[in-house]
Order: sequence, then structure tokens, then C-alpha cells
Amino acid sequence: MKKITSYFVLLFMVTTLLSGLKSTAQNNINTPESEFELLVQYLEENGNYINTDAPSMINATEIKENLKNPKYLIIDIRKDTDYEKGFIKGAVNVKAEELIKYFDKKIKPVNYDKIAIVCYSGQSASYFSAVLRIMGYNNVYTLKWGMSSWGKSFAQNIWTKNTSSAFAGSLETKSNPMPTKGYTPVLATGKTDAKEILKARAEMAIATVYKDFITKSEDVFANPSNYYIVNYWNEEMYNNGHIPGSVRYDPKKAFNLANDLTTLPKDKKIIVWCATGQTSAYITAYLHMLGYNVGNLAYGANGFMNSVLVTKGEGWNAFTPKEINEFSVATKEVAAPGCD
Repeated sequence: MKKITSYFVLLFMVTTLLSGLKSTAQNNINTPESEFELLVQYLEENGNYINTDAPSMINATEIKENLKNPKYLIIDIRKDTDYEKGFIKGAVNVKAEELIKYFDKKIKPVNYDKIAIVCYSGQSASYFSAVLRIMGYNNVYTLKWGMSSWGKSFAQNIWTKNTSSAFAGSLETKSNPMPTKGYTPVLATGKTDAKEILKARAEMAIATVYKDFITKSEDVFANPSNYYIVNYWNEEMYNNGHIPGSVRYDPKKAFNLANDLTTLPKDKKIIVWCATGQTSAYITAYLHMLGYNVGNLAYGANGFMNSVLVTKGEGWNAFTPKEINEFSVATKEVAAPGCD
């Protein structure tokens, strides 16, 4: 009798344990994905813009050739006082933090072949263009080099002034390994739908003052261990010389969930750099929307090793006087287009 009783007790315990395991497994299956995972998966399944097409640039000559083209819209996000002193004819002045509202309420973006976002150097415009692109506005572009490419008067205090080779002799050529995968940021919009999460994160990103992302090259070279330094270059450029400690992330491949996105750390500020600070501004916007603590290296490699880029020639994106045009400007405010 004792043996039978013991058998039933054991059977009960095993059944209870299996039931508990099944319940736990079922709960795990039904556990909602994190907001981060929902957002990344949605973006990767709907164009995967950052890892396919970014950055989206337009040059000054193309804009000039289309000044009378009603299918081209130019949005100047500089301070109104600077805008009034001289702007591209037909450009409308919109505050960066109001871009989403402007796209939603003031214009019909689909009516334009190209919408060019213009700033001083092209870096902040790249950041905000990235946010709009990630939201699905696939006709948004950034003016390469910003207004500095439109005329000398704009370039002299921006690109011309900030181009430098101060740290060209302080580069390293050794390859630095990536950390292991694992970390994903925690987003807390309170939304459960990927589109709603995207909108909330985009509104947050557009409301953030771009200057909060700027990091100067002298600060990084002085204290490289304070940052996790992301180099967004191909292997040849990286091997030629980079900021000490830089880890290379392969352009248009690295920041997928299945690849290297989750190797980014949570315990250091991430600094992204490229040649111009424009491509890296696109990456900065994306990573910021995903919840990473990230900054953009001002003026990119042109801000600390311009002479090296010039020597290397075509394809290295060196800023030189050849990038500066002498196109005319308007000095009167123009009314923003409506929604007709």
C-alpha cells in the first residue's frame, strides 16, 4: 500500500512539474516583444533604409538647376536671422523641431519629387532628414555640405573654418574588435504597435536639439576611452588610419538586428564618425531613435585629417574649395506653400 501511495505522490509531483513547465513555456511564447524589437523589425521589414539607401544627398548644382521646378521643395532649417540674410531662392524657413508638423499639416510631401533639407554644414540637416526618411518620407534629401556649398560667404565660418588636419599624425591602423552581442536599449513609449512606437520615437528625435549630439574631435582624441567610437567606413579607409580605439562598422550592413546592431554598448556614449559628419548624422539619428546614447563627430574626418582625405582623392569626401559654388541668394522671406 505504501508503494502505491508513493507512486501516486510521485506521479502527482511529476504532473505538477510538467504542468508548470508547460505554463512557463506558454507564457514565454505569449510574452510581447520589446518595443525595441518591434521597432527594429518593423523598420527592417519596411525598406531597412539605414542599411540600404542612406545617406540621401543632393548637391548644390542640382538644386540650382531646379529652382523653377515646382516638384522640388527646399526647406531651410537655419535660424530665421541667418535665413533672412541670404537663402536659396524659393526656400522656406522651417524650425527643425516643427518638421513633422510641417510635413503633416502644411504640405503634401507626395507632390514633390525631391524635398531638400538645408542647414549650415549639412550635418544637422542629415540628422533631421534621416528621421523623416525613417518615417517613410522617401523623397527627402540633404544638401551636401549645407549652405557652405552655395557660396563663400556661407562656407567661411562653417566648413572652411572647421576643416583641419590637426590629428592627421595621431591615427592608428590596428583593427579593434567589436564587443559580443547582447545589449538592446529599453524603449518606453507605452505603445504596442510598431507604427505608433516609430511615430513616438520620431517625434522625440525631431524635438531634440541637434547641438546635443555634437562632439568635437579634440575631445575624442584627448579622451578616447570615454567613448565607444564607431567608424562608419569601408575596410580600406579604416585600415589607412583611424581615431585610436575606433571600431569599424560596415556601411549599410552592420546595423541590422541579425548582424552587429546589438554589439553597441550601454555603459559608454557612442560616437559615430565618417568623412563628413553627414553620413554619420544619419546613423546618429537612427541609433538615437532606437534608444542608444549616441553622438556625432563634428565635421567627421575632415575636422581632423582633411589633408589625408585630399591626398587620397576621389571617393574620400575631402572638403576643398572646389566644393564651394558662387550661386546667388535671395534676401526676402517667402511664404510657405500650403496644402493645395
